[in-house]
Amino acid sequence: MARRIPEDPMIASIVNMVRSAQFDRRQMLKGAAVGAAGLGALTLASCAPGGSGGGGGGGGEKSLVWGNWTYYLDFNEETGWYDSLDLFTEETGIAVEYIEDIDDNNTFYGKIKDQLELGQHTGYDVITFTDWMNARLIQAKQVQEFDYANLPNVTANLVDAQLNALDADQGRKFTIPWQLPASCLMWDTEAVPGGIKTLDDFMQPSLKGKVGVLTEMRDTMGIILAGLGYDPAGTWGDKEWGEAIQWLDDGIQSGQIKNVKGNSYTQDLERGDTLAAMVWTGDVVMMNAESPDGPRWTIEVPESGGMIAADSFTIPNGTESAKKKLAEEMINFYYDPEVMAAVADYVTFVPPVKGTQEAMQKLNPENAENPLIFPSEEDWTRLHSFRSLSPEEDKKYSAEFQKVLGL
Repeated sequence: MARRIPEDPMIASIVNMVRSAQFDRRQMLKGAAVGAAGLGALTLASCAPGGSGGGGGGGGEKSLVWGNWTYYLDFNEETGWYDSLDLFTEETGIAVEYIEDIDDNNTFYGKIKDQLELGQHTGYDVITFTDWMNARLIQAKQVQEFDYANLPNVTANLVDAQLNALDADQGRKFTIPWQLPASCLMWDTEAVPGGIKTLDDFMQPSLKGKVGVLTEMRDTMGIILAGLGYDPAGTWGDKEWGEAIQWLDDGIQSGQIKNVKGNSYTQDLERGDTLAAMVWTGDVVMMNAESPDGPRWTIEVPESGGMIAADSFTIPNGTESAKKKLAEEMINFYYDPEVMAAVADYVTFVPPVKGTQEAMQKLNPENAENPLIFPSEEDWTRLHSFRSLSPEEDKKYSAEFQKVLGL
């Protein structure tokens, strides 16, 4: 069904620009069924966004380089570029060289760590690491403090829950959230009609060898800590960690937990090798869309809690002051709710910008009710952050986690 172009000129401009790129995804974003449990009854259909294109600048005085994750911006397959960046350049004259260059926090950090340590330009004026990695950069004094005089939209529109969500950056002086990915529980609705509500549910005899967990420590261990009654964002230590890692080890050694994967866990679910798993929420969109038998998987924030993280803008040391100001202008642009709604409509992650849901009502009313993008108030109370670890804790816990996983 065609949607009316909103009368507001900015919204109208964005709708016109994103319509062609979103056509395929919008055809798949039909039939979201959400019950009283919020995410618990989700059977949303969609598909993955397109690949990256070329464009933008980076070398001129009014240009900057942005390094980001893949599938994280509103790509237009017809133009081969990103509609919101086109609009930004049109409005400001600032060209953006957008590079989908982050596939893993650790590997990308390894790529630029020598420059960071020397205070040299990394090749990127602004980057979007996950906050646990950003905490390391802040502690190492490798990123610059934002000038909020250039960020009035951020001051006005950053969601309250994110202002102090990163314990290493209270008040968001060095980090500004870009998107908020969540990890929860997923199951095959045919094979597990009762669903997965608690950690104990993973231990059902019928699921032996069919349970999956994530290779990302903070997601998997955060869900386990919460399931054992501990706040992943709180003051837990070796005792609580020990209980959680023992639960994971017991599950793996018994053969109950078999599949330990990164993004490739979706293949195990599709083959039926995994029937229940800890997953990243956005994946259910792609999987249900591609299922030949229709929506097959359900995702839920467990009562004990799922995990919510932030991939956040930072400006690394070595970015010159003029480029920093341009980057702040771009960040401020994306904190306009109407702009963020266009991005969220495409990437289907939780936006960190107040007013995005209202703007989405005008852009795509169907997605304004999508709990993958806009969790309910109840869901928010059950989405936890993972506290920052000291370098010693990080080294110790990471080593123990990897050993248990056999990686």
